[in-house]
Amino acid sequence: MPITIAIDGHSGCGKSTTAKGVAQKLGFLYIDSGAMYRAVTLYFLRHHIPFENDNPLLINALSEIHLDFEVCSTTGLPEVTLNGEKVESEIRKPEIAANVSPVAALPIVRKAMVKQQQQIGKNGNIVMDGRDIGTVVFPTAELKVFMTASVEVRAERRQKELATKGISQTLSEIIDNLSTRDKIDSSRSEGPLKKADEAREIDTGLHSIEEQIEIVYQWAKEIMQVSVC
Repeated sequence: MPITIAIDGHSGCGKSTTAKGVAQKLGFLYIDSGAMYRAVTLYFLRHHIPFENDNPLLINALSEIHLDFEVCSTTGLPEVTLNGEKVESEIRKPEIAANVSPVAALPIVRKAMVKQQQQIGKNGNIVMDGRDIGTVVFPTAELKVFMTASVEVRAERRQKELATKGISQTLSEIIDNLSTRDKIDSSRSEGPLKKADEAREIDTGLHSIEEQIEIVYQWAKEIMQVSVC
C-alpha cells in the first residue's frame, strides 16, 4: 500500500537533506515544498509584486505561476521549475531566504501551494518536507516526522551549505535570518509551523545526516510492513 511521509520542522534543521535521502532509499518521489514557496518568492521579487494578501497584482500573479519538478541529470533529484524555467540556484540565494517567510505567511499563497502539493502527492509513495505537511497538506500521512535543533546548530549547517554554493554569510547574519523565519513561521495564521500530535520527533543536533535518514527510513519500513500485514 502506498504511504506518504510528511517531514516538518524549523529552517536549517536538515529536513530537505533527510527527506531526499529517505526518498532515495525507499524509491519514493521527493517533493520540496519549501522550494515551491521560494520559487513564488522569486517570481514576486522579479516582478516587483508587493507581499500583500489582497493585492490584485499578487492575486493575478498566482494564476500565472506554474510550478513543477524535473529530475536533475546530475543529482538524479527532482528540482522545482518556475513556468518551465530551472530556478534551483536562484531560489537558494540569501535574498530569497530573507523574503520567503513573509510570502509563505500569506493565506492566499499558502492555499494555492497546498492545492498544488496535494495534487502532486495524491498517489502516495512520496516524501514531502515543509512547515505544515503533516498538519495541513497531508493530515492523514502514515508517517509524520518533526525535526528541530538549536538555532546555533542550524546556522552552522546553513553556513556550510551556502559556502559550497559560493555564498558567504556570517553566522550572526544567518542566526538573525533563522530566528526571524522561526517567529514568522510559527505565528502565521495560515498553516503555522507546529508539531502534529502523532509526529515522531528528531533533534538533529544529536544526529548526523546519515543517522537521521536511517531513523526515518526504519520508521517507514515498520509502517510499510504493518500495512502489508
